[in-house]
This record gives sequence, structure tokens and C-alpha cells, in this order.
Amino acid sequence: MANHKSAQKRIRANDSKRVRNRYTAKTTRNAVRDLKNNSDAAAAKKELPEVVALIDKLAKNKVIHKNKAANLKSKLMKKVLVAK
Repeated sequence: MANHKSAQKRIRANDSKRVRNRYTAKTTRNAVRDLKNNSDAAAAKKELPEVVALIDKLAKNKVIHKNKAANLKSKLMKKVLVAK
């Protein structure tokens, strides 16, 4: 266990951030999965900006790497916008 007050606070802060990061990452992964499995092209096109925004937020907060975010968005764009 940490001996300093600031180290104890850092442990508490890291725990709360880890929980929040895991929740947002899991929510985004589920949204990406649902978008990929969506068979209705019109609904998928409508849902795409919301999922892209979630991915951008994860990259901005450094939950995922910016290149991973770019790869995810690129694959989603290909799947949704090209498939009609």
C-alpha cells in the first residue's frame, strides 16, 4: 500500500478513471459491433456519425490509440457507405 497521501489519492483516481475508461470502451465496441451487423443500410448510415463520434472521444481521451481509431472509422466507412 502507498505511504504518501498523494500516492493514495492517485490510486483512488486511477481506479475511478479505469472504471470509466472500461465502460466507455465497452460501450463503443458494442456500438461498432451493432453497426457492423446492421443489415438495414439506411439505419446504418444514420447510426454511423454517432459511432464515429464515440470512437473520436476514445481517441481524444487516449483510451485507444489515434491510429486504431482511424482504422476503425475507415473500416466502418467502407462497410456502411460502400455497401448499398
